[in-house]
Amino acid sequence: MNTDRAHHVLLEAVGLVAPDVDPAALEPGESLRDQAGLDSIDFLELVALLADALHADIPEDDYPQLDTIDSSVAYLAPRLG
Repeated sequence: MNTDRAHHVLLEAVGLVAPDVDPAALEPGESLRDQAGLDSIDFLELVALLADALHADIPEDDYPQLDTIDSSVAYLAPRLG
């Protein structure tokens, strides 16, 4: 299922950007940036990793949709072919 894959891709990317954070301990409905302590550069690196997984750009207008784990999975799932 694409939601499972999207969740895996997201948590893997978070683990690469914030290796000191346990992705499994993150609350799905809370701000990902706040929980993982991502600054703006870290967030852009996360977006780049997710864009690589999608094989497509993620427009800056879509960044708010990557605020939480839940919203990120909802954004990524239909785009992961």
